[in-house]
Amino acid sequence: MAAALFAVDPAGLAGVAVRGGPGVARDLWLAKARALLPLGAPFRRAPLHIEDDRLLGGLDLAASLAAGRPVAQRGVLAECDGGVVVLPMAERIEAGVAARLATVLDRGEVALERDGLTLRLPARIGVIALDEGLEPDERPPEALIERLAFRLDLTGLGGREAPGEDGPNADTVAAARARLDGVGPVDDSIIEGLCAAAIMLDVASARGPILALRAARAHAALSGRSEVQAEDAAVAARLVLGARARRVPAEAEPEPAEDDRRSTPENAADPPPSAEPPPETDTPSQTDMVIEAIQAALPDDLLERVKLEGAPRSRNSGTRGAGADTKSARRGRPVGSRQGAFRSGDRLNLVETLRAATPWQKLRGGGGDAPTGGRIQVRREDFRIRRFVQRAESTTIFVVDASGSAAFQRLAEAKGAVELLLAKAYVSRTRVALIAFRGAEADILLPPTRSLTRAKRRLADLPGGGGTPLASGMDAALALALAERGMDRTPTLVFLTDGRANIGRDGAPGRRAAEDDAMAAAGRVRNAGVAAVYLDTSARPRLDGDRFARAMDAVYAPLPYANAGAMFDIVDDLRGGRR
Repeated sequence: MAAALFAVDPAGLAGVAVRGGPGVARDLWLAKARALLPLGAPFRRAPLHIEDDRLLGGLDLAASLAAGRPVAQRGVLAECDGGVVVLPMAERIEAGVAARLATVLDRGEVALERDGLTLRLPARIGVIALDEGLEPDERPPEALIERLAFRLDLTGLGGREAPGEDGPNADTVAAARARLDGVGPVDDSIIEGLCAAAIMLDVASARGPILALRAARAHAALSGRSEVQAEDAAVAARLVLGARARRVPAEAEPEPAEDDRRSTPENAADPPPSAEPPPETDTPSQTDMVIEAIQAALPDDLLERVKLEGAPRSRNSGTRGAGADTKSARRGRPVGSRQGAFRSGDRLNLVETLRAATPWQKLRGGGGDAPTGGRIQVRREDFRIRRFVQRAESTTIFVVDASGSAAFQRLAEAKGAVELLLAKAYVSRTRVALIAFRGAEADILLPPTRSLTRAKRRLADLPGGGGTPLASGMDAALALALAERGMDRTPTLVFLTDGRANIGRDGAPGRRAAEDDAMAAAGRVRNAGVAAVYLDTSARPRLDGDRFARAMDAVYAPLPYANAGAMFDIVDDLRGGRR
């Protein structure tokens, strides 16, 4: 039904978000949807990393160079006017591309103002966003899917559950498409019923009831009617509002308990005797029918889904364990170009440079049949330098307090956490290092590595006992972190200590001087901007640990009964962007 309604009014309903990986069910649904569209309607796939000039249109470089004047070319969206654009791997679409798609869906046209061109190209399109995310938090940008009327989940479906030959066929949908403009104005009670249902379901955006109303008109046309009835509203609400529900309708308007009714003050204001009763309308019955239809379609795990979808998405969602994005002049993923001087080591974007120079050729006397022999006049301000972004590797540096009688237990826990992280290193590009401080100094027991065999060999026999040179441990950790940063890696420090510093940076005993040195070292960590976690392993959490954590702007977690799994979860959450 969603495919049929979408085919009746592709531009009005904007599109369908289809959840589920490649398979028989999705392929059959796409084939069904395409077969119901108008004959000859464009049906194009847009690559994931499509560039703006191909998506929106822009300067046709070859034609412009030949003609000596700017010549425009249409992009994929304008070429699909009256048809459908399919977005594979929509969960990976960048926010900027989603925003540009949303603008075209809202306006029904492509506004082109670039490269010396100013054009308005019609682009009344529908979108099918293929959501292939594996994790619950991997989903397309909200700015895009909010504008699409339908959301389908085909996860786990096979060929037997896929749509068959039953349901509306192409002829029925074509007749409904011709009949759509003749569907009369919608009764106010239908509109009020859809709005009331949206409120009861806690639908976040007003686009929900608006798209449901359009779907109701399409269903009326599909059913051969010239006016929208309650049945059409119920189907539309089930398909459009049901997928947007954030609470169960029964929870929206709880009935007052009997005790609450009895507690009503006797002198509560009653309506004046002469007041006329409000006129009866059909709104309650329309609303009830809509709500009942939605309730029949709500999944049992609605509340769990809403709770998960409402959780904040980390900045590096889908890349937990990897470092931050870093700009690069020579390697990485290309992210466009910039205007600037061409220096040694830069990579010139020749196409964009020519694109910038083309609109000025008549003024410069170049190109076409100019006296310069058709040569293109390129000046310094036309240079466009390629920009790249690469995902940096990450390094987790464990800084373990190996002093005192409990050192062996803490080192065993650190060993377990290191091995857990190393197990993920092969897929998340994570390096792990281990620094232990005891006696009068700190030692790098395990340089940054991904080798699980090497790590186990170095962790097999760890020394323990002696004083607590906390400042030396912080200094050694910061030096290693800065060295890793110099190699384009993103370091994270994990301190595992009880904070009882008693050895200063000079190796002399003394608690007061040792704490002052540790506080100064913590300040240097903060000034360097290195992410850190402070795991307090004291038998009872102490204020010293919290002070050190605040001084280095670290995440503080008191773990008197720490274990490897808890440490792993905290460090993994920090790398995922959650503090």
